[in-house]
Amino acid sequence: MTIIGITGTLGAGKGTIVELLREKGFLHFSARDFIVQKIEKEGLEVNRDSMTLIGNRLREEHSPSYIIESLYSQAKESGKNSIIESVRNPMEVEFLRQKEDFILIAVDADIRIRYQRIVQRKSSTDNVSFETFQKNEEREMSSNDINAQNLISCIQKADILVDNSGTIEDLKYKIEQIWKKIEKK
Repeated sequence: MTIIGITGTLGAGKGTIVELLREKGFLHFSARDFIVQKIEKEGLEVNRDSMTLIGNRLREEHSPSYIIESLYSQAKESGKNSIIESVRNPMEVEFLRQKEDFILIAVDADIRIRYQRIVQRKSSTDNVSFETFQKNEEREMSSNDINAQNLISCIQKADILVDNSGTIEDLKYKIEQIWKKIEKK
């Protein structure tokens, strides 16, 4: 059983990597979906601010790695190759590092390309101006709060860094090469 964690910047292609790995039989466990369920239960609007608020609150109330621990438990219970999207806190990485067969992939791309991608996908959390997109990213990139998102730290801890500034075909090729290396282990 292999468990792959995905981290990366907003709109970099985490979801696309998930889909490519799902085609290889991986099960998908989403931090976003986990948090959205909590947001909806509280009757809040589903947007990036609510996601950050609820995600950070869950980490404060339980532990900094609570969300990923919950998803890991589900993945482990399945007994199948799994992908956990999206690792956003360094303590989540530390939790996963203690597990066997864990690999962390980070994905990034040029900020203008990423913004165009989020505009095209039209999700409820992505309907923002470029300036708001930049502010959201700055807020999520680093923090001294142990319970907050810190993407820079997670990206720095990755086993594999994928630049997704190219085409979907480029990304497919990169993921195929990564999968071949993982299979050989």
